[in-house]
Amino acid sequence: MKPRPQSDAVDNEGPTPLSKGRRHLAMRLDDAWLGFQTRLAIRRGRVETVIPYTGYGSTSWVRVLARIVRSDPRDAAGHTNPLQESMRGWRNFTSAPVAHASVQVTIDGTVHDVVADRGGVVDARIPVALDAGWHTITLRSGESETVEAPVEIVADDAVFGVVSDIDDTVMVTALPRPFLAAWNTFVLNEHARTPTPGMAVLYERIARTAPSAPVLYLSTGAWNVAPTLSRFLSRNLYPAGPKLLTDWGPTPDRWFRSGQEHKRTSLERLAEEFPNIKWLLVGDDGQHDEAIYSEFAQRHPASVRAIAIRQLSAGEAVLAGGRSKSGGQPTPGVPWIYAPDGAGMSAQLEELGIIRNEVRSADDPEEGEVTTGSD
Repeated sequence: MKPRPQSDAVDNEGPTPLSKGRRHLAMRLDDAWLGFQTRLAIRRGRVETVIPYTGYGSTSWVRVLARIVRSDPRDAAGHTNPLQESMRGWRNFTSAPVAHASVQVTIDGTVHDVVADRGGVVDARIPVALDAGWHTITLRSGESETVEAPVEIVADDAVFGVVSDIDDTVMVTALPRPFLAAWNTFVLNEHARTPTPGMAVLYERIARTAPSAPVLYLSTGAWNVAPTLSRFLSRNLYPAGPKLLTDWGPTPDRWFRSGQEHKRTSLERLAEEFPNIKWLLVGDDGQHDEAIYSEFAQRHPASVRAIAIRQLSAGEAVLAGGRSKSGGQPTPGVPWIYAPDGAGMSAQLEELGIIRNEVRSADDPEEGEVTTGSD
């Protein structure tokens, strides 16, 4: 086995925690709760467990995503396969995270040492030399089982990709947004979710048109729901891709993290990581996607190919807390499309040249190419 190089991973909360006197009350309460969870988990024989998530990267670096918790040994065995049935429901949220866990990540025979954050989340960028396509890495923490995680390496010459919202975009939640967290916590069953009509077919058409295009799923959901979302997407034939979720825990200056800020910072990071890719941004008109995508397009017009917004039904809009009041602000060269389902989006994206015209595809050798210029 090759030696362990030092990675450039950093703790999401910063390398040096604030002194207790300066820490926000929420963080102190959260620390006390985490301490209680950990002591209880150890007494109950819970074992250190790595929950792997799908990572992504370029041919020279990879972003590794995972979460370290203490779980029942029977649940721990299920995480050796990311899509295998494993712990779900309330156990995903009550399992004690292993704060600042030391994790060994093996990529192409080389072991890299990284450290989880205070919530047990691993989010590390590691230098690599890999070919474009899908790869499998392994992770291990302490005495945990070694688990595998898929990683999508984006080709250096890729010029197009998709960033998609999840709730009310690829799946219909049909729940008031305030109740969505409770539903995720206590039910968390992918069979109880309904795929948005036509969206899986739309994404399949995009994948056929641009096979090298990465598809990333951006959501304000917590990392705890990632295994269930992976199973939902797989069973409903959505293309595989990394999920960019968040941690609902407190920060040094606020009680809860901002979901909107998570989406903004994730888009900014993608623009920096893949400066040559133009993104198709897909979301819905309930609340914030339009405004977030519009702001991003105005800051990075060269990074946006188009913005596609799913129009919620009247009932869905009520459950989502209403429609966006601001709407999308026009950006020169960035087309906006609106449709209630994947079929409507597909027709408009075909007109823009973003997806292949299925009728002509057998005779036109160039129509597999995606138009990336401004309209």
